[in-house]
Amino acid sequence: MAARPPSLADNPPRTKALVVGAVAALVLAMGLFGGNDDAPSDASPPTRAPHTEAAAAPPAARAAGKHLPRARPVRLLIPKISVDAPFTDLAIGPTGQLQPPPAADTNLVGWFAKGASPGEAGTSIIAGHVDTATSAAVFADLGELEKGDTFQVRRADRRTASFVVDSVETFEKDHFPSRRVYADTPQAQVRLITCAGDYDHTVRDYTDNLVVFAHLV
Repeated sequence: MAARPPSLADNPPRTKALVVGAVAALVLAMGLFGGNDDAPSDASPPTRAPHTEAAAAPPAARAAGKHLPRARPVRLLIPKISVDAPFTDLAIGPTGQLQPPPAADTNLVGWFAKGASPGEAGTSIIAGHVDTATSAAVFADLGELEKGDTFQVRRADRRTASFVVDSVETFEKDHFPSRRVYADTPQAQVRLITCAGDYDHTVRDYTDNLVVFAHLV
């Protein structure tokens, strides 16, 4: 069993250079982003760690391309799959793992609040459940998105950040490309992440993660 990823305790309270060793814990917490019939809604994040490609992501260069100032996201709108969901903050918990959105609310997404906000230069991480122990959840149809599809994030500054999908990809959790997904960028980018693949009843976890790569337009 691999040791837990390091915490963010030794890094600045807000950094746009996401520490892959810690933020890769998002993949661990994704075990909660699928509940199925035998996963309790209050299950603890799994302790097995995914393969990571590096210990840390490089800091972003000077902001490039269109971007917005930092602002808290308020609502995620994905018209193609009928998503209209509020946000909650996600943080690294005491175990060093990123805490997932509460499973009791199936129409809720979370963002890593110490990373870039959606629309800000950098890589913004947005996560949601695919299902819970009782029903389908907010990202149940995330895999239907395709390159060129669009979605929006309404922000607390009353601006709406619009994104276009660059790719939709599925990765085995044990071979998750952490640097590619989490590394900071000079452009304003977003990753939408949930569970995918088969559900393993033995470990109460899905085998894969689905990642939507998108950029601000």
